[in-house]
Order: sequence, then structure tokens, then C-alpha cells
Amino acid sequence: MSSTSSSSSSLESTLQRAWQRRGALACALWPLSLLFRFVAGVRALLFRFGLLGSTRLPVPVIVVGNIFIGGTGKTPLTIWLADALRAAGFTPGIISRGHGGGDGASSSAPRAVTSDSSARDVGDEPLLIARRTGCPVVVGRDRGAAGRALLAAHPDVDVILTDDGLQHYALRRDIEIMLFDGRGTGNGWLLPAGPLREAPSRRRDFTIVNAPELTPALRQAVGGMPFRMQLAGEFAEPLARPGERVALASLAGRRIVAACGIGNPQRFFTLLRGAGLAFAELPLPDHHDFLDQPFAAIEADCILITEKDAVKCAQIENLKNDPRLWVVPVTAQLDAALAEQIVEKCRGCSTA
Repeated sequence: MSSTSSSSSSLESTLQRAWQRRGALACALWPLSLLFRFVAGVRALLFRFGLLGSTRLPVPVIVVGNIFIGGTGKTPLTIWLADALRAAGFTPGIISRGHGGGDGASSSAPRAVTSDSSARDVGDEPLLIARRTGCPVVVGRDRGAAGRALLAAHPDVDVILTDDGLQHYALRRDIEIMLFDGRGTGNGWLLPAGPLREAPSRRRDFTIVNAPELTPALRQAVGGMPFRMQLAGEFAEPLARPGERVALASLAGRRIVAACGIGNPQRFFTLLRGAGLAFAELPLPDHHDFLDQPFAAIEADCILITEKDAVKCAQIENLKNDPRLWVVPVTAQLDAALAEQIVEKCRGCSTA
């Protein structure tokens, strides 16, 4: 890994640790968090009272987002929700800013995502979503424009999911889903003293916690009446030969390195340990592009990576056929009652 990537990962780790308690570093940054809270609050009020413009799409809009900075599992949840809506008779489309790609992924001009798109052009998460769901996916910094472009190209779409974008008030929404993980709200402070973009008291329609269990402390921290989400991953498949699945447990005894460039690498490592695997950890910065060849000097029989990382590795010439690389797909598991409630609320939404 390059020195730049290493220092970035180290800074992320330092902040993540600081944000879990109200220690010296968090306290030193606390005055800045008050300023951040004020600015964020004023911005939200300007949108609420129509002083800043916002777009209303002609179909219901569901936002899947979080207030905790970094990964909480939004992409697997978006995939699960798209499948649930399709099963209920809807035709969902998905929009995203396109984090993790090149200039095109976060440009203002909407860009359609297909299974053959370049991760550098459209972003790693939108590409993964397009491949897993088969739904129309469009990325762009202006999510309202992305939504209009998607509907123009796919007039049969009758509900829009936006992957992330809880704070993107320029797009009006009908249903808000706020996702947390086992870290809850951290130390409860806003950026930069804590990990939160908005206060935990922020309204939402549904609260979901991606964690092994919903403890009383976790319930109290996130508020609302949370549903629990779990990520299940029992198989691995060679990057070079998709579809050739083997049970994760069957890899035990090999020299394994687990590498991931996601917002919360420990969640991936915990899943692998739950399958009985022993391995060396290689956490990478979120949306890592793998162009620095982080596996070049690694001696291992097997390098386990996430699907989000796999969509990028599969498009890099000297990685796509590396026999050591194995992908671990995960699937979100949630209470069926949650899907029913979201579908019911969606059907009750009025359209423009």
C-alpha cells in the first residue's frame, strides 16, 4: 500500500477511535462541532421553508441513508429493498451520487450505470447495485437531475430509491430510512468532534440497525423503534471465476489475508471470524481504487475481498486473474414486517 493510502487509513482509524468516546481529541474539536451543527441546522431550515430550491419527482422517493459518517451497510440494504419492492409489484429505479469513482461518478451530469460500466466512471457501490439488482441505476451529484434522467429513460419505473442522500435536501423524499450499525451514535457529537452529520433526534420514517443484536443501550442511542439487520455471507467465489462458490468454512487452514476498502472494515472481519476463519487483516481506505497494488508483496494462499472491492479489482488487468483473490458476497437479512410497512407506506404516497 502506498504511503498516501497508509496515512489516510491511519487518520481514519484515529478519528474513528476518537469518535467512540468523549476523550481529549473529541473535546478539543467540540467547539467546531457546535459550528457544524449550527450551519447544518440553518441549511435544513432553509430547505424546509422553501428558501432553497428542491425537486419533487413524479414517483415516490425512498432515501436510504445514515447520519453516522462512513459505512453502515447502506448498499446491501438498498439491494434488499429493491428486491422487496419488486416482489411487491413495484418497478424500482436507483439513483446515487456515485462515491468511489473518478470525476464522472460525482459529476453533475447524470450517467447511467450498467453491469459493464467502469467503476472509476460511475462508482463502486452503484456498479455493485446495478449488477446485483438488475434495476436501472443513474449516478450524478444532482440527485434530482439523476432521478429525472432515470425516469425519462425508464418510464415504467414507479418508485425511486436513493442510495445515501439523507442530507441531500435538494431532492424531496417520501420515505426516509436511517441506518446505523453496532457503533450506534458513537460519542453522540457531530463532526468533527464526533461521527454524526446530524443530531440523533432527526426525524425519520424507519430506523434500522446493522448489528448482531439490539442491546438496550443501542436502542436508546439510535432512538425510534429500530429493526435489526444482519449481513449473511456463507460462500466465497474466485474473482476470476464468478459463480464457482465454495463454503467459507472450507477455506479454513489456508494462509488467508482479509482485505477490504469499506467504511467499517471490522464488520467484514467479524463476519469471516464467524465462519471459523483465521486470517491477517488488511484494512484499506473506503472506496480504495487498488491502483497501488496492495496485494503485490502479500504471501497468502487466499485473499478474501468484499463485493464492493471486487467490482474494481475485476477491472484491473493484473488483479482480475489473480488466483488468490476470492470474493465474499453478503446478503442483508431483515424482518419481513419491515418490507410490508415500507411497501404500505409507499403505496400511500401521493405522486406529483
